[in-house]
Amino acid sequence: MRQRRLNEEEQALWAAFAQGIAPLRTPPRHTGQTPPPAPPPSVPPEADRPGMSRAAIMQRLAQGGVHAVHQTAGHSLTVQKGKGGAFEIGVRRPGLDDTSWRGLVSGKLRPERRLDLHGQVAQTAFHRLHGFLVQAHADNVRCVEIITGLGSGHNGGILRRELPFWLGRGDLGRLILAVVHPHAANQGAVRVLLRRPGRGVYR
Repeated sequence: MRQRRLNEEEQALWAAFAQGIAPLRTPPRHTGQTPPPAPPPSVPPEADRPGMSRAAIMQRLAQGGVHAVHQTAGHSLTVQKGKGGAFEIGVRRPGLDDTSWRGLVSGKLRPERRLDLHGQVAQTAFHRLHGFLVQAHADNVRCVEIITGLGSGHNGGILRRELPFWLGRGDLGRLILAVVHPHAANQGAVRVLLRRPGRGVYR
């Protein structure tokens, strides 16, 4: 039977699981002396670790997991979606001025910076996106473009599906005025209109 290849989501979950596996110890050579007692394990038990347990990761892999897991030194963090839901792409938010909206939709408002996430695993893409938007907002950049690629399958790749939810997080959504696709035929990228630092929500 032909072996099925892991998709992007499953690869991310497997990477998270594999980082928690300790290598087998090499048996000590017999020297005639009593070996010293083994040191206590350096990895904390699963119950004490925040985030997703290895058992949960394996369950997600078996089910074709949905959420990616980001590994940091010593523990794992789930890349969480915004509590407010997905940021609506192509929808004008109340209070956004006509000039800015028309410029964004028509393409006359050109992106000053571009972030290409195509081909990256979800946890890496999320943290790059977060840092990119925070820095662009701090630098008073008005418009940026984010490329996810179309991905495979009926609903596209994981980055394309997750991006609206990442943009809807409270820490990122408050920086954003509007999000649109560059044009109808390009669903693998978005242009983001950022609000200016220190201004009202829709300015």
